[in-house]
Amino acid sequence: MTEEKFIRKANTRYQSDVIVDLIKAFDFPAIPLNPGASYRGLHDSLVNYGEDDPPMILCNHEKLAVQIAHGYAKATGKPMPAIVHNVVGLLHAPLAVYYAYIDRCPVFLIGATGPMNEQLRRPFIDWIHTAFAQGSAIRDYTKWDYQPGSIHGVSDSFARAYSIMMTEPQGPIYMVYDAGIQEAELKEEIEIPPSSAVKVPSRLWADPDLIDKAADMLLKADYPILLTEYAARAPLGFDDTVELAETLGCGVFDINKRLGFPNKHSLNLSMHKDAFEGTDLVCALDVIDWTRGSHKPNWETRQVEAITSKHCKWIDIGFADIEISKWATDYNKHHNWDLRILADTANAIPALTEACTRKIKNDEELKSKVKERKKIVNDKHAVQWNAWQNDIKKFWSQDPIHESRLAAEIWEVIKDEDWVLSAGTLKDWVRKVWNFDKPYRHPGRELGTATQFGISLGVALAYKNTEKIVVNLQPDGDLMFDLGGLWIAAKYEIPMLCLMYNNRAYYNDWAHQISVANKRGTDPNRAYIGMDLEGPAPDFAHIARGMDWWAEGPIHDPKDIQPAVKRALKEVKKGKPALVDIITWRRGETA
Repeated sequence: MTEEKFIRKANTRYQSDVIVDLIKAFDFPAIPLNPGASYRGLHDSLVNYGEDDPPMILCNHEKLAVQIAHGYAKATGKPMPAIVHNVVGLLHAPLAVYYAYIDRCPVFLIGATGPMNEQLRRPFIDWIHTAFAQGSAIRDYTKWDYQPGSIHGVSDSFARAYSIMMTEPQGPIYMVYDAGIQEAELKEEIEIPPSSAVKVPSRLWADPDLIDKAADMLLKADYPILLTEYAARAPLGFDDTVELAETLGCGVFDINKRLGFPNKHSLNLSMHKDAFEGTDLVCALDVIDWTRGSHKPNWETRQVEAITSKHCKWIDIGFADIEISKWATDYNKHHNWDLRILADTANAIPALTEACTRKIKNDEELKSKVKERKKIVNDKHAVQWNAWQNDIKKFWSQDPIHESRLAAEIWEVIKDEDWVLSAGTLKDWVRKVWNFDKPYRHPGRELGTATQFGISLGVALAYKNTEKIVVNLQPDGDLMFDLGGLWIAAKYEIPMLCLMYNNRAYYNDWAHQISVANKRGTDPNRAYIGMDLEGPAPDFAHIARGMDWWAEGPIHDPKDIQPAVKRALKEVKKGKPALVDIITWRRGETA
């Protein structure tokens, strides 16, 4: 399709132009969207009045539009709008909105409704597209939603929504624009506040006395553990947590909602089964899921058993009970914390480090204690790291390919590149093999089914036109939800290295069915029914090539992995998305 040489603009201003002025004023980088007649006025304003700046990204599903904004925010810390059609379009988006909410990611979601003025409604269609309260569809997992009643409320509510979205803890908001308001001529000029006029509140500071008390507790403990979940938000938290851990000489267990600690650091105890054994104090840094690592779940009986002793002390530093889901059951039952500090860890962690440093400075006994702690944790880290490397050798000849070997083979190709893992951890094997030495290496683990590819697109968009190689370790079942996303990457020339972790099944659920069968004494060999993706098995390389990707596979022989990944990497460096389909094993498979 050829573009017009000159943009033909309207002879008059329309009220939807005001929304475009606001989008420009707040310096959004791009606008992922799925088309919808409810915002045809806004669309014309974006294209012609706004000259497609910021550029629109056409998405073939509303969920993908929101997820691109989500992934971009995870990678950069900066928000992006996403536009969805009213009612029917909006109802495609809740999964993505919900995950952005629980992932604390700022997404400026824009929707529309048919004219609230009955005189302006077209027969049938505008009546079923005019909801009384659209925001109710996603209100429980957005920080705020609003529908201005006139053009005079658009500017003010836009600015307020931006402020609410960016205030910690961050999250998505939803703005609804009446189609009648959009399409009306603008009779008077509306003041547009610049983004500089929106003052996001300062980060919450910790009570100095409580920080001092926390420092005393950490220094008194024999074997403390730092537990981190959301503390490392781009670009904050990663280096600060390293400094605190080194100051104290204590181990760190990173839940990996954000990459919170370098995995090969000698104080890293993440994923260690014995990390919490013997600990007498756990300090949670912006943690919701405080049981992760410190408790051992039995997936068959659903019972959860604490690894820590009942005498273990607990410190909570974060947003505490000001962050409670309005819709879902909260993450955990009540916990009897010994000390709680309401604060943003971006301020609290450096303050805690300073307090600990001050107390250790002239205390030789504490210096010796820190040194001894480091040795204990260093030794524990080394033992576990070496055990993982031995496990790789044990699984090396597994047929089909084991996740550990796949992680190792890919690492040999990308280790000298400036890489970013957008999503996927191969059952955490990449964290046991690769070197996550910089905070941008991984924006955090995938959140659940059908979240991975769209979020990866957003991360890859964030790093487009840089030297960074974005790697997406993509499960096959997840990609089946989002095949249209392949087309988005090709259309907008978003380079990414998509390496399929293809076990030909929705295997997570398959594994659950095996657990239930084992518990009940039924046949686990029948767990595959309703779970496998065979008969026919999707040809992902063929599908990708049909979307103008470079693609290769399916690969069965592990010796073919490195050469294929190298060929794919070469194409990515040219600015093209590339996919390699690799067949992997299924635990417990007998079908």
